[in-house]
Amino acid sequence: MDEAEKPFHILLVEDEPVIRELVRSMLAEGAVEVACAENGIEGLRLVKTRPFDLILLDVVLPQMDGLTLCRLIKADAQTARTPLYMLTAKQKKADVDAATRAGADGYIQKPFRGAELLDLVTRLRTGR
Repeated sequence: MDEAEKPFHILLVEDEPVIRELVRSMLAEGAVEVACAENGIEGLRLVKTRPFDLILLDVVLPQMDGLTLCRLIKADAQTARTPLYMLTAKQKKADVDAATRAGADGYIQKPFRGAELLDLVTRLRTGR
C-alpha cells in the first residue's frame, strides 16, 4: 500500500458544527479520516484512544481551551511528535505567539481556504 492509499487520520477539535462539517467535507477526498470532538475534554479523550497524523484545534473551546489541550498533547511522549495546528479566528500576534509557546506546529486563521488545509495534509502525507 503506497502513501496515497494509507489512511491519514486527523483529529479536529472544534465546537462549531458548521466548521466541523466544512472541514470534514473538504478533507473527505482520498484516504483521509476526520474524527471530531466538540470540546477540549472530548479531544483529550480521543487523542489518547489512537494515533493521529494531524491534530487541528480551535483556541476557544468549551470545558478546556485549545491552548491548554495543546500543552497537554505536546507534554505527552506518545503524542508530542504529532503535528498540531491551531485552526482559529484569533488573529493577533499575541494569539499566534501563545499558540507557539503552547507547542503548536502551525496556525491557520479562520476564515481559511480549503486549499490551505488540503496543502497541509498533502505536505504531511508526502513529507515535503
